[in-house]
Amino acid sequence: AGAVGFHLNLIFPEAFRIAKKVRTDTAIGENPVSVAYAAVDLARQIFSDMERSTALLLGAGETIELVARHLRDAGVSKLIIANRTLERAEQLAAQFDAEAILLADVTERLPDADIVISSTGSQLPILGKGAAEEAVKARRWRPMLMIDLAVPRDIEPQVAEIPDIYLYTVDDMREVIEENLRLRASEASKADEIVASGIEALKEGLLERQSADVVKTYRDSALALQQTELEKALKMLEKGADPEEVLGRLARDLTNKLIHAPTAGLRQLAKEGGKRDVSKMAAMLGLTDFDEERDEGATLQ
Repeated sequence: AGAVGFHLNLIFPEAFRIAKKVRTDTAIGENPVSVAYAAVDLARQIFSDMERSTALLLGAGETIELVARHLRDAGVSKLIIANRTLERAEQLAAQFDAEAILLADVTERLPDADIVISSTGSQLPILGKGAAEEAVKARRWRPMLMIDLAVPRDIEPQVAEIPDIYLYTVDDMREVIEENLRLRASEASKADEIVASGIEALKEGLLERQSADVVKTYRDSALALQQTELEKALKMLEKGADPEEVLGRLARDLTNKLIHAPTAGLRQLAKEGGKRDVSKMAAMLGLTDFDEERDEGATLQ
């Protein structure tokens, strides 16, 4: 459990750091890939001050629900939801503090709307050119954005001919989404590079921590061995042993025990690795005069 916790304590902060770097150094999250979000993103580009905009939504299905959520997130303060049945419109309106009306009353409220987004299941258009012309006249030709996400169309194509009304269809949104998917794919490759770099850095960090633990454990073991041998020597001196002999034995025993593990490891490395690995080991042990060109048949004694 301790080892798992140790690794998680290193991995989680690094994972969050990598995720933040992906968000800040790439545009992978800036390109909408849903029809609902693309529609709202278009509205945001046309109306810079969304807080002063009124949005009229035609329909009360899943797409309109997503549109309403994105509009609220974008700061739109006034939402009107129109549906064939008032009960369903009221249910959806309650989620977003919106006004609910019947589709039959849309013509009366159309002049209030800066943004009209439609997605009903109607087989015939529910908003024609005549009603749209009257609405824009009542608005004194202030611009209106209309986005028709329905199939078949909810808004007559001729509405696009009216000055100051900007009509977009679900096909336009799909083109935006396709382009955004291409942009995301490009940004995803950048994100992959960031993640790969982060993983390598994490591996290096883990190895450094593990090597530090190995060094500490080895040092603690050497100090414990030193204390044990020192206590043996002191006991021998207390019993009257010759000090020179005791010191010689202390030095010999301590040296043999300290070099036993590295020597055994070096022998094993020579068997499994090769001359290059042995040379690396020699360098780590500080054997600067080690000759790599010595006879390969030579063995450690």
